[in-house]
Amino acid sequence: MNIDLTDTTSSQINTALVNARRASGSPAVGMVLTLVVVTDEGNHYDALKAAGEASKEHPSRILVVVRRPGRSPRDRALARLDAEVRLGGGGAGAGETVLLRLHGELASHAYSVVLPLLLPDAPVVVWWPEDAPENPAGDLLGKLAQRRITDAAATEDPVRTLALRSETYAPGDTDLSWTRITPWRSVLASALDQKHTTISGAEVEGEEYNPSTELLAMWLTERLRVPVRRVTSVGPGITAVRLATVDGEICLDRAHGSLAELAVPGQPDRHVALHRRTTAELIAEELRRLDPDEAYEQAVRLGVHRLAEPRQGGRGRGEDVEAGGSSGGSDDSGETDQSGESGESASSDEGSEAPR
Repeated sequence: MNIDLTDTTSSQINTALVNARRASGSPAVGMVLTLVVVTDEGNHYDALKAAGEASKEHPSRILVVVRRPGRSPRDRALARLDAEVRLGGGGAGAGETVLLRLHGELASHAYSVVLPLLLPDAPVVVWWPEDAPENPAGDLLGKLAQRRITDAAATEDPVRTLALRSETYAPGDTDLSWTRITPWRSVLASALDQKHTTISGAEVEGEEYNPSTELLAMWLTERLRVPVRRVTSVGPGITAVRLATVDGEICLDRAHGSLAELAVPGQPDRHVALHRRTTAELIAEELRRLDPDEAYEQAVRLGVHRLAEPRQGGRGRGEDVEAGGSSGGSDDSGETDQSGESGESASSDEGSEAPR
C-alpha cells in the first residue's frame, strides 16, 4: 500500500500510517526499531532497497530523509514537506517505510520532521550511505540514535575519513568498512584458537584506498601487539592476511573475491567462503547489536595515526604499516574479536556476542 502526501506535516504522516495499518488489518505495531536513512535523491533508491531487505530480518520503521534545499534563492526560501508512505511488501520490507523529501529551508531542519515519526520506546539507528557528517554523534539526527552507521568506503579520501572517525568517535558509532571484515576476523580468530603459537609479525594485503584493509591491519595490531605490514594488491578488496609464527606462516588468501584458502602449519590447507556481501547484509548485521562496539573503537583509535605512505612491495605496490594502518578506501567483508598478549596467538574474546 502506497500513500502519497504533498505539502504535508509529520502529524498527517502519522495519521496516514495509522490508517494504513488499520486498512491492512494489522493495527498493532510489531516493529523493533526505527531506521533513519539520510541520503540524497540520486542514492535513495539503492539505500531504500538495502534497508528494506534488512528489515525482513529486523522489522522496522524506515524513515528515508532526502534533502532538497533548492538552487535558486526562491527555492531555498520555500519550506515544504512531501512524503510517500509504504506499508508491507515492496520497498517497505517487513515494516513501514516513509520517504521524506524536505524542500527549501526545511532541508536544514530534518531533526524536527523526524522526531515525531520515531517509534515510541524503540531503539533508533541512523545510517548515512554517503556524505556523513564529520561528527555523527554531534549531528542532530545522530543524537537521536543508539547506533550511527557511516561508510568510509563511500568517501573521496577514506584514510582521512578513518582519521576523522578516530577523533570524533562516540559510543554507538560504527562503519560499514568495519562490518565488511567480520568474516576475516572470525576466520583468523578461529585459526589462532586452534594453533597456539608465538606471532612475530603480520601482513595485510588488499586493494589500494580500501578502508577495510586498514581497519583489519589496525585490529591485528591492537590485538596481537606486533608490527603489521600493509601491502597493496589489485584486489578486489582484501586479498590476503599472513601471520609470521615460530612454526611457519599462517596464511588466509582470497585471490578471487569469493573463496579463500587457509593454510596453517601442521594442518591440511582448507577452503573458506569469504564472499563480498551486499549492503543489505551489512546493515542487517549491524542491526543485530545496538550496544557500543568496543573492538571497533580500539582498532580505529589505535591504528589510524600510524598510516604510512605507499611503498613498493608485495604482489604489486606495497606499503609498510608499523604496528598497524596505511592508505585506504573501497570495500570488503568484519567480526568476532580476538584478545592477545604481545607476540602470542590470541583467542576469540567476543565469541558470545552476535556476529557483527
